[in-house]
Amino acid sequence: MGQLIYLTVTRLDITYTVHVLSQFMQCPTQAHYTTALRVLRYLKHAPGQGILLSSQSDACLTAYCDSDWGKCSDSRKSVTGFCILLGASPVSWRSKKQSVVARSTAEVEYRAIATTTCEIMWLLSLFRDLGLSHLAPAVLKCDNQAALYIAANPVFHERTKHIEVDCHFIRKKMQAGLICPSYVPTKAQLADIFTKVVYVVQHSFLLSKLGFFNLFSPPNLRGSVEQTPAIQATHATEEEKQLD
Repeated sequence: MGQLIYLTVTRLDITYTVHVLSQFMQCPTQAHYTTALRVLRYLKHAPGQGILLSSQSDACLTAYCDSDWGKCSDSRKSVTGFCILLGASPVSWRSKKQSVVARSTAEVEYRAIATTTCEIMWLLSLFRDLGLSHLAPAVLKCDNQAALYIAANPVFHERTKHIEVDCHFIRKKMQAGLICPSYVPTKAQLADIFTKVVYVVQHSFLLSKLGFFNLFSPPNLRGSVEQTPAIQATHATEEEKQLD
């Protein structure tokens, strides 16, 4: 498990599974061992799969955040997941259990926005140290409209009075122009891969949107099939010489 945790630095596709398994390192069962073996088989199936850092994408931050309400069956705590892309390349991602039990889906999504905003602030500080200071406000995509309404409108007091005060700094960051929250459909929510187990088709779709690339994937051979007349004539001549 220690090696798998270290591997999540580059293989974000196993982040959620490793997050769940790491909670049972002290007293694992046969089910956990079987799941860990499945993770190893998945890694062995595509050893060259990883992140492709694009050199031509725009220098802008786009963040996706999501939460799964009451995911933990023991404590009923929710799981927060987020990923932040610089242009088209992921630079930060996380899957983490929340510290308190939430009372609604809007609350868990609101906490996910707060956690992602903290990560955006840290990245912006890092970029300023690297000389990249003139960045547009980060686009923060969430699939829960209630959480977006709470962040934009302080009138929703009945829905937010039980949330800690430190969560409400999101509105201040919006007013300062640090983040720009926006809605994204659930099917296009890239952070889903960090909060739950998704189907194979959706899993492949999310990885493709996250800039995942398989180094050992076969190249496109379509160009070699569609040959020009000159190349076809050359091949025909060689075949005639072999027959003679």
